Amino acid sequence: MVDNPYTWGLGRRKSSVARVRIKPGSGGFLVNGRPAMEYFPVLKEQVSIQAPLVATETAGSYDIWVNVVGGGPTGQADAIKMGIARALKELNTTFEPVLREHGLLTRDSRMKERKKYGRRGARRGFQFSKR
Repeated sequence: MVDNPYTWGLGRRKSSVARVRIKPGSGGFLVNGRPAMEYFPVLKEQVSIQAPLVATETAGSYDIWVNVVGGGPTGQADAIKMGIARALKELNTTFEPVLREHGLLTRDSRMKERKKYGRRGARRGFQFSKR
């Protein structure tokens, strides 16, 4: 049986799910088959997905492949961030205190509130007309 060289991490945020695969390497970073900086052109999201690597001072020492589905760019970036943090924790348990201190292992459970009947949205009612 061949030993698997990859470490997996699963990240979720809003309605996005990211499956992250990492292994020691030269710092390649692909998101859905595209370079990460091309997939996320906004600087805020680029910084977000790099946060676990910066916190553990391992930027450029792992090859990362990500499959992410659902949600928008912010949710996807945060799901990737959590997936990378979980994979790094599996790879090296000494990273856990640093990742936890930066809040990278905590799942953000905030979700979109459902629409209620008798209303236009989750909380917004219909416009009231006196006459």
